[in-house]
Amino acid sequence: MVYLTGDTHGDPDRVRSIRKRLRGRLGPTDFLLVLGDFGFVFNGRAPETAELDRLARMRTTFLFIDGNHENFDRLEAYPEAGWNGGRVHIVRRNVLHLMRGHVFTIEGNAYFAMGGAYSQDKPWRTEGRTWWAREQPSEEEYARGMRSLAAHDHRVDFILTHAAPGETIALHGHVRPEEAPLNAYLDWVRRTTEYRGWYFGHIHHDASLWRNQAAVYEGILEIPPAGAPVASAGCAVRPTSRGTGAGSRR
Repeated sequence: MVYLTGDTHGDPDRVRSIRKRLRGRLGPTDFLLVLGDFGFVFNGRAPETAELDRLARMRTTFLFIDGNHENFDRLEAYPEAGWNGGRVHIVRRNVLHLMRGHVFTIEGNAYFAMGGAYSQDKPWRTEGRTWWAREQPSEEEYARGMRSLAAHDHRVDFILTHAAPGETIALHGHVRPEEAPLNAYLDWVRRTTEYRGWYFGHIHHDASLWRNQAAVYEGILEIPPAGAPVASAGCAVRPTSRGTGAGSRR
């Protein structure tokens, strides 16, 4: 089973809450996937390293796409490898960053991944320490995504992003002009690609929306293996036991 959740922001309490919610269900063949702003590859300090080592001792595989609050210098320094049809950074043996613009096959389902977004708190951050210009995709990454989708005949099962398509953002009131090129690209993906479910983080909200899309934050979505039925926009968003606190901000 693949379990999806939203921004964890390097918050160990959030991870413990998720593990508690899924106690008895996460096993060696399961995946827990964070939809950006993972936040545990940020400052390299001892508590962060200890948390990554703690995840490495678990039997579950942890996956994440990047958001806007990531340390891209540190993230891109990890070894890169092929994995399940796409490219990943190997943070730990079982902690993998799904790189932008690739399609991954997980439990028989095809997942298109395109991380990145705009930081609305950029004015209060310091470049190279708490903010990185690579927070949004490059032209090369956009082109890679187009090639990957073309190679799959523009048919995937699920789409994983941190930002949302522009039309979705406009409908739900989170428009950021600085993010417009990314939102427009995701509009193009939506128009040209057949998919069963689209999941994104970033807006710190849990909701099943239109066009089989869902915003995910502190909820958990279950994505069964290929061949099992999936409800519109995936299975119902399930709240964690932690409530609506935002956790630490990275």
